Amino acid sequence: MELSDLIIKLVLVVVIFAISLVVAMYSTYAERKIAAFFQDRVGPNRAGPFGMLQPMADGVKMFMKEEIIPTKASSFLFVVGPSLAIMTACIGSAVIPWGPRMQVGDRIIDLQVTDINVGILYIFGVVSLGVYGVMIGGWASNNKYSLLGAIRAASQNISYEISMGLSIIALIMITQTLSLREIAAEQHGFWANGWFTWNFFKQPLGFLIFMVCAFAETNRTPFDLPECETELVGGYHTEYSSMKLGFYLFAEYINMFVSSAVMATLYFGGYNYPGMDWVAAHVGPTIAPIIGVLVMFAKIFAFIFFFMWIRWTIPRFRYDQLMHLGWKTLIPLAIANIVITGVVVKLIQHFA
Repeated sequence: MELSDLIIKLVLVVVIFAISLVVAMYSTYAERKIAAFFQDRVGPNRAGPFGMLQPMADGVKMFMKEEIIPTKASSFLFVVGPSLAIMTACIGSAVIPWGPRMQVGDRIIDLQVTDINVGILYIFGVVSLGVYGVMIGGWASNNKYSLLGAIRAASQNISYEISMGLSIIALIMITQTLSLREIAAEQHGFWANGWFTWNFFKQPLGFLIFMVCAFAETNRTPFDLPECETELVGGYHTEYSSMKLGFYLFAEYINMFVSSAVMATLYFGGYNYPGMDWVAAHVGPTIAPIIGVLVMFAKIFAFIFFFMWIRWTIPRFRYDQLMHLGWKTLIPLAIANIVITGVVVKLIQHFA
């Protein structure tokens, strides 16, 4: 790799990291405003015009709060827990294609940190690591409520990762690739060969299963049992304060942002939009990718709004209902989806 290419990659990493933090920061503002709208309230309206500076005020509060480590806590692991949670949340975005390749002068710029041929496996690996940050933090706190929340989070994530993986298998059978760049490229346009190109139209059941599992993996309502305030005080981060607590809260919103980006890429065409080739031919090869990036973020923000809409609409499950849905409903549905997809693929190949 040339030095200029390395610099471009480093700049892209910094930009994506900054965008992730800004989106996470203003997701807290959006969530409070959306909750206020659903509950016929005003929401944040003091810090700045329309309360737009409220996330910054919350950030300053987090930094200024007293740093407390419980006397009998494991000090080293108490710090490692939130650090691991925020790190795994941030590195998941490395394989997501944020836009098509952009031509700037004679140089072609890839709007993706890295395009590995096992991108989906990378995403699942990062998701699997995320539970360690929660489990370590809950155990290191030496608090029974924190430990119960961590155990709930670990068992919930393990349960729903199985269904999520099975739903992706059916998608891989159609796309024949594990690269997120290639999956996004296959959904170019909106209609081809008598099919809608978006994978949502080819795998509606697989998308539904994946989306439900994404809610569970990000600990969002109705699957927020790990931090169930009515039972466990604050869940696995009960003993945390200051920026350690902020890391856990930021990690949840960054995970929601990355999950939305993955769903948009896998099932809704990612950066692709109708008329993309026409824009590239008549407007320019630089403007078309920029519009693609904006389209990608529009889809991501639509999913984030849906996450928040569900939170303020549906009550949380009981824990037995959570496990019943994961093991006795979603896994059989995902297996049935694989079988149906296999039969359809073979029939298409036979009659092609």
